[in-house]
Amino acid sequence: MDKLRIAFFDAKDYDRQSFTESNKDAGYDITFFETRLTSDTVKLAEGHDVVCVFVNDDINRDVIDQLERLGVKLVALRCAGYNNVDVEYAYGKVHVVRVPAYSPYAVAEHAMALLLTSIRRIHKAYIRTKDFNFSLNGLTGFDLHGKTVGVIGTGKIGRIFIDICRGFGMNIIAYDKFPAADSGIEYVDLDELWEKSDIISFHCPLTEENRHMVNRDTIAKMKKGVVLINTSRGALIDSEALLEGIKQRKIGAACLDVYEEESNVFFHDYSGHIVNDDTLARLISMPNVIVTSHQAFLTEEALKNIADTTLANIREFFISDTCPNEVCYKCANLANCKQTHEKKCF
Repeated sequence: MDKLRIAFFDAKDYDRQSFTESNKDAGYDITFFETRLTSDTVKLAEGHDVVCVFVNDDINRDVIDQLERLGVKLVALRCAGYNNVDVEYAYGKVHVVRVPAYSPYAVAEHAMALLLTSIRRIHKAYIRTKDFNFSLNGLTGFDLHGKTVGVIGTGKIGRIFIDICRGFGMNIIAYDKFPAADSGIEYVDLDELWEKSDIISFHCPLTEENRHMVNRDTIAKMKKGVVLINTSRGALIDSEALLEGIKQRKIGAACLDVYEEESNVFFHDYSGHIVNDDTLARLISMPNVIVTSHQAFLTEEALKNIADTTLANIREFFISDTCPNEVCYKCANLANCKQTHEKKCF
């Protein structure tokens, strides 16, 4: 067959480096575009067999229809989540594959790094000492040992985060719609998790069911001074409710690597501009909020795994009839998915 052509959207320097290195053996024709994939930019995919996309690309109905008309056969997600893809509408039109695991250690470790930075005021101490201010006033933190952490989502990342927390001597409770069998994890319902947790960390995919699972009502059930950590998907948390909880001193701290309206802000340098997102600006201005720009995945090991798996997904799709990392609307509820993934979903 002719050399496969891949339209690579939302490309960053680290993407180019990792995919160029991984592509040396595959030899695909990759065109890197800095722009995100949207209804306005989808025409750039003309003449390509595959589009490679990330978390902030928008693969909606209009984009899917245009991709089908352009002859694109495959949407290759270089991430685990696929909430930005209308997978039900894509069924029968264009196939979708993902990278289910690239480095769960990277994300879990970043979650703990955010937590430690926040509660031990490391970021504030760093700024002070750069100005030769060695005062300890206002830098008092608290021990993690003996605290109760509630973990929402016990897939690979969630379980690794639990292992890290155990190393700190923390008490762990968890919620998952589909609990891991024989895991030794103490599962509770969400109401109990809200009520008992000193710290809550999110490691679950975003669905319509759990969108804004942190809202005014659930925040009211939480302990005063609770610390929230989100390295999963921004829309799990209602940002306005989060702000209100912080202002009311109900939420003690928030560690956010994701934000529900991040698509037009994250991954870009706006240091010389005025950001129009007032909610994000207010969150960043809070002294007990740490925001990183969706960087939990960003390690050398993860980037290599993402590139290798993405290109392997493409190779398997076009060379064989198997596609183990394919997702479709039948797979949205993985526990009830009837696909054996020994062949393509359609």
